[in-house]
Amino acid sequence: MTQSSTFTRIHLRSVALSLVFLLSAVITITATGNEGWTQLRGPNGQGIASNVKPPLTWSDTNNITWKVPTEQHGRSSPVVLGNRIWITTSIEKNVERKRIGSDDMQTASNATIGASCFNRADGKRLWHVTLFDIEKPQPVHFLNSWSTPTPVIENRRLYCDYGTFGTACLDADNGKEIWKKQIPMYHQVGPGSSPIVYDNLLILIRDGHDAQFVIALDKKTGETAWKTNRPPLAGSGGNVKKAFGTPMITRIAEKVQMVTVGAQWLVSYDPSSGKEIWRVNHGKGFSLSSIPMIRDNIVYFGTGCFVPELLAVNAGGQGDLAASNVIWRIKGQIPIMSIPLLVDDLIYCVADNGTASCIDTKDGSVVWRKQITGTYLASPIYAMGRIYFFNQKGKTTVLKAGREFEVLAENRLEIEGDLVATPAFFDKAIYLRTDSHLYRIEEK
Repeated sequence: MTQSSTFTRIHLRSVALSLVFLLSAVITITATGNEGWTQLRGPNGQGIASNVKPPLTWSDTNNITWKVPTEQHGRSSPVVLGNRIWITTSIEKNVERKRIGSDDMQTASNATIGASCFNRADGKRLWHVTLFDIEKPQPVHFLNSWSTPTPVIENRRLYCDYGTFGTACLDADNGKEIWKKQIPMYHQVGPGSSPIVYDNLLILIRDGHDAQFVIALDKKTGETAWKTNRPPLAGSGGNVKKAFGTPMITRIAEKVQMVTVGAQWLVSYDPSSGKEIWRVNHGKGFSLSSIPMIRDNIVYFGTGCFVPELLAVNAGGQGDLAASNVIWRIKGQIPIMSIPLLVDDLIYCVADNGTASCIDTKDGSVVWRKQITGTYLASPIYAMGRIYFFNQKGKTTVLKAGREFEVLAENRLEIEGDLVATPAFFDKAIYLRTDSHLYRIEEK
C-alpha cells in the first residue's frame, strides 16, 4: 500500500468524527445515568453509567422492548430525560457519493435539518420540527452526516447544534423554537463537535478548515457571551487545522476548567469568560474527535490523524506548559474515531479496525490487547462492571472490566445501514440509534 493510499484510508476514518459527541452537564462531575443521559456519553461526557442496569444479552428477537424507524437521517446520539428521548435529524435530496480531493464525500441539493422527540415507554414519535432548510449545503464526509453533533437536554430545553448549518434552542416538551442562529464556517468534511452547557451558557467548539475558535452563547437568547480564538497552529493547510472534539468541564487544582482538544493543542479555558488558563502542544494531531478524560489533575486524550496517539498530561499550572508536563504517550492501535473510556486506573479503547486495548494510566503500558469483530466508530460505555463495545454493523461485544480479557457476551442485530452514534444508557435500558431505527433494549 502506498503512503498516499494509507493517508486516504486513515483520513477517511478520522473525519467521520466520533459522530457521537457531547458533554453537557452543569458541572455534574459525578452525575450518573439514572439522572438522565443528557448528552453524548452520559451526564458528564465520560461514558460512565454507574447507576444504570442495562441488559447483558440481546438479539433481534430477545430483550428488544421496541424498535421504531427514525424516518429522518442523522448520526447524532440520542439523549434521554424523564419519559422522553430526543435526536437530531436531516432529510436530504439528490445525495451523491463522490471523491473531493482525498476525501470520500457526499453531496446533496438540499438538506432539511431538524429534531424529533419520542416517548420512552413505547417509542411513539411525539413531535418532529424542521429548523433549517438549506439549499446546496456544504458536502459532508461519507461517514458523517448533515446532522451529527449530539444535542443537550436540560430543564425543558433542548439545544441542537449542526455546526455551520445552524444552532437552535427548543422547548423540549413540544419542539417550539425559542431561538436559532447560524455561525458560518467551513468544516471541509461536515460538523462533528457537540455543544456543552455550563451555567447560563451554551458552549460551541469551532475548529474548522478556515477558522478555529470557541464561542459561548447565552442559553436564553442565543446572543454571543464570549468568543476566544484557538492558539496559533503550525500547519500550512486548513486540512490539518480542523478538529471535531467536545470539551470536558471539571475541577483542576480547585478551579472549574473547560478542557478541549483541537489540532496541535490541548487547552483549558475558564468556561465563564473564555479566558485561556493553560495549553499544551500535543504534536501534529488533527481531525480528532476526542473528549478528554480527567482524574487527579491528569488529562488523558487521543490526538487523531496522522498517527493516532494517546497522551497523559499533568494539567497543573498556567500558560504554555512545558513538554515535561506530558507524562507519557503511546501509539499503535489507538482509535481515531471512537473515544477512549477511563475506569478506575485503566483506559479501555477500540481502534477503528476492532483492536481493543486496556491501558494502565500509571505509565501507558498495555495490560491486554485483543481483536474483536468489526470496525468501530461509536464509543464504548461502562456499566455494572462491564465495557460495551458497539461495532459499525450492529454487533456489541461486552467485556468484563479489569486486567484480564474476558468476553461476557456478543450481541448481534440485523441493522439497515450503519451504527455510528454512541448509544444512551438510562435506568435499565440501552437506547441505540442506527441509520434507520431507534431501539430500546432491556431485559424482559
